[in-house]
Amino acid sequence: MGVEVTPSNIKIYHIAHMDRLPSISADGFLWCDAEVVRRAPTGTTIGMSSIKLRRLSELHLSSYPDLRVGDCVPFYFCPRSVMLYLIYQGNHSELNYSQGQGPILHFEADLHAVVAWANAQLVRWAFTLSNAGSYFFEDRNDLARLDEIDWNAVQARDWRQCKEGKQAEFLLEHRFPWHLIERIGVQSPVVYRQVVNALPANGHRPSVEVRADWYY
Repeated sequence: MGVEVTPSNIKIYHIAHMDRLPSISADGFLWCDAEVVRRAPTGTTIGMSSIKLRRLSELHLSSYPDLRVGDCVPFYFCPRSVMLYLIYQGNHSELNYSQGQGPILHFEADLHAVVAWANAQLVRWAFTLSNAGSYFFEDRNDLARLDEIDWNAVQARDWRQCKEGKQAEFLLEHRFPWHLIERIGVQSPVVYRQVVNALPANGHRPSVEVRADWYY
């Protein structure tokens, strides 16, 4: 497969259990793991505790040596992530969550809109070339270097040979504004109705769509 050109309209994706939606919309932010630990919001944790701990205590960004990965809100550059596959399989020894992918929401935002907001607010951001939960990732804080991401891997449906590149991340320091979430993707009409009913009557209401192709 040839080298793919960096997409011009890059979207980023954060996954969360649907029972986190009320607190996220009420707070007006998605919080980093460090803040989630401090706040202990209601709702279901879907990540692996060992990796979360490593991101909180051991892994720092080379772009900002004082900033830990766990101090940032993480997004992937694609839906249907490797993490979602582990949730779908439900048999990983370090994954305590066992409800499957049905209740998992995809929050979609526009990369360039997010970076513009962050730069205006003097909020730090970076992107990684692979999984930021590993010990060997590289990070960048210059959009001119987006071509260093393996976009073929990011967009691959069969990622067995490019698993690390598939897991490239966008990281935003501390908190991610709810108003920058443009769309919520869900797996089924049942969850669609639950999400629409859970969104606040007033304030920001992203569009909600059933996107079965974002799931396994």
